[in-house]
Amino acid sequence: MLRLIAMLAVAGGAALVLQPAPARAEIQYPWCASYTGGENGIGATVCSFVSRQQCMATVQGMGAMCQENPAYPEATAPRPHRRAKQR
Repeated sequence: MLRLIAMLAVAGGAALVLQPAPARAEIQYPWCASYTGGENGIGATVCSFVSRQQCMATVQGMGAMCQENPAYPEATAPRPHRRAKQR
């Protein structure tokens, strides 16, 4: 009986350890809205905008500003070097 309990405990522990990681849908957008936070000074940054125009339309009249997302992959990717045309 003790042997069976030990086997079940080991199997249960292995099942907990071997669980796959949950799926993540991490999407990064190129534009962020930075909210000032008003009188309390507690601000927030939301990076969920596809374009600057979309960000500006969202924050209009809220005391926030739009800025490029520094973590956006295309903003940090090196640009290809163009060769000068030879004559």
